[in-house]
Amino acid sequence: MPRDSSATKARLLDAAFTEFAAYGIAGARVDRIAEAAGANKRLIYVYFGNKEQLFDAVLQRAMTAGAESVPFDVDDLPGYAGAIFDHLVARPDLMRLRLWKLLERPSASGLEPDAFRLKTAEVADAQQRGEVAGEMEPADLLTMVLAAAQAWFWAAEGVDPKEVSQSWSPRRLDLHRSAVVEAARRMSEPKTAGE
Repeated sequence: MPRDSSATKARLLDAAFTEFAAYGIAGARVDRIAEAAGANKRLIYVYFGNKEQLFDAVLQRAMTAGAESVPFDVDDLPGYAGAIFDHLVARPDLMRLRLWKLLERPSASGLEPDAFRLKTAEVADAQQRGEVAGEMEPADLLTMVLAAAQAWFWAAEGVDPKEVSQSWSPRRLDLHRSAVVEAARRMSEPKTAGE
């Protein structure tokens, strides 16, 4: 019976996601990834090249899944920020993976710059139509909305990022989410004539 390479690749990416989120690139071990995936470690090099390329593939897969789970909506930036917050509550390991990328692969590019440019262009168009506040540059506004959505995960001292949803009570989660949405609303809502 022939091997299913797509299933093996998916298992390797899943195992690598867990490993990289926990240990970063330098601390991750291909032996542990292969063992967790039930695959030969040689296949990591066959399918992905090296450990850094595997990390890039894991990150791109996570970013694609995030974009599919939380579609960008320029007409509702507060709702978009709230949806990102919800996604991160459900998958706090994404923040750890993102942090490792910033620390260990800051110059690596891929999906993110292109997606950011497209979203920024949508914000600029919405600003020109007067549907989104125009006081900030489009890239600055988008960055601030994204930062608001992620803020509690960066600032949660004493909370294990892997257990954030268990560490915060449902009431606390609601308060955090409300603050994120309100911050995004204040940044993105166009000012009325009397303001």
